[in-house]
Amino acid sequence: MGSPLSTAVPGNTAVPGNTAVLDRIDAATSDLDPPFAALDLTTLRSNADDLVHRASGTPVRVASKSVRCRTVLEEVLGSGLTAQGGFRGIMAYSLREALWLVGRGARDILLGYPTVDRGGLAELAADPVALGSVTLMVDAPAQLDLIRNALGTGTVRPRVCLDVDASLRVGPIHLGVRRSPLRTPDRAAELARLAVAGSFDVVGIMFYEAQIAGLPDSSLPVRMVKRISARELATRRGDVVDAVRAVVGDLEIVNSGGTGSLEVSASDPVVTEVTAGSGLYVPTLFDAYDSFTPNPSLFFALSAVRKPAPSITTLFGGGYIASGPPGAARVPRPVRPAGLKLLRNEGAGEVQTPVRGRAASDVPIGGRVWFRHAKAGELCERFAQIHVVEAGARTAVPTYRGEGHCW
Repeated sequence: MGSPLSTAVPGNTAVPGNTAVLDRIDAATSDLDPPFAALDLTTLRSNADDLVHRASGTPVRVASKSVRCRTVLEEVLGSGLTAQGGFRGIMAYSLREALWLVGRGARDILLGYPTVDRGGLAELAADPVALGSVTLMVDAPAQLDLIRNALGTGTVRPRVCLDVDASLRVGPIHLGVRRSPLRTPDRAAELARLAVAGSFDVVGIMFYEAQIAGLPDSSLPVRMVKRISARELATRRGDVVDAVRAVVGDLEIVNSGGTGSLEVSASDPVVTEVTAGSGLYVPTLFDAYDSFTPNPSLFFALSAVRKPAPSITTLFGGGYIASGPPGAARVPRPVRPAGLKLLRNEGAGEVQTPVRGRAASDVPIGGRVWFRHAKAGELCERFAQIHVVEAGARTAVPTYRGEGHCW
C-alpha cells in the first residue's frame, strides 16, 4: 500500500504542545467551513516514534479500528521495521475490512476478533493471497465449525490465532473486559488440537489486557491493580504459550498489549509483538496515563451558529459520542478557545452543541471551536475525509467512510 503522503519520519524530536499544533492546523484550514476533521502529520509521526520507543524493540502491529484511514495506515507502516523495532502488520476489526486491505496491497493482517461473516469467509477461501495474508481469530470450537462450513472446502488451511482471556480474576471479581472463554493452558491447548485436527494452521495466540491497556492511571488503587494484573498475566501467558507450542510447534505470533500497556507487554520475552493504534491520534481517554505524555494529533472543528446567551455559543453538529459505558468520559471535549465546557443538560448534540464559558462570548457567529474526540478511530466514522496538515500545507485524504465503507 503506497502512501500519497511523505514517508520521511523524523527522529526523536521535541513534540510540540497542543497550542502550537492547533495554531498550525487552524492556519492551514482557515478557508474551510466546519464541521471537518484535521490531523497534524508532524505530531502523528512523533507519536509513532514514541510508540516504537515504548515497545523497546518489539514490533508494533497497528490497530486499524483506532485509525480507520488507509492513508494513515500506509504512513505508519511505511516507516518499516528496523533492528530497533518499528511497525509491522495490521490488526483489523472486520474480515471484510481485511479482504479490502489485502486487495490494496496490505499483507500480514491479524483479525482482532472472531468473525461469523460466511460470505467473507467464502471470499477468503477463493483468494490464495488473502488466505496467506489474513489470520482469523478464534476462541471456541463452534467458531472453527462455522469457519470450515463457510469456507465450503476442506482443502484450504486458514491461518488462526487463539484469543486467550487476559483479565484479572480475584475470587469472584472479574477485572477486565469480557472477551474469550479461553483462560487456562489446558483449554487453549485443547482448542489448538481441535483446530489442527480440522486442518487449520494455528499460528498465534493473543492476550489483550484491557484492565492495563485501557485503564487510565487515575488513582493509587488502579495502579496497584495494574501491577498485580501484569504479574499474574506474565506467568499465565508463558504457561499458555508453552502448552499450545507443545501441540502445534513454534508460533509466529504472540500478541499482547495496547497503547496504554506497551512497556508492560513488551517486557515479557514470550511476546513477539504488541498492538497500538490510539496512541497515534491520542484521544481524550488517554490523557491520564503515567506511561506516556499525551500529544493529540487529530481534532475536529465546529461552527458557531447562534448566541442564546452572552456566555453561551451554540455550534452546529458535534454529537460524536464514543462507544463504551455512557458518561462524561465518552463525550467530545472543546479545547480551543480554552475554558469552554458542554452544558450538562444538553451535552454534545445531534444537530447543535452549546458551549459555556467566558471565552464563549468571544466566539463570533461563523467562528469555530476545536474539539478532541474521546476515542481514536471512531471520529473517522463521522467524516469522509481528514485534512492532513504539514509545513503549512494540507492534503485531504479519505477515511474508511470516505472510501465508501462502514464495517
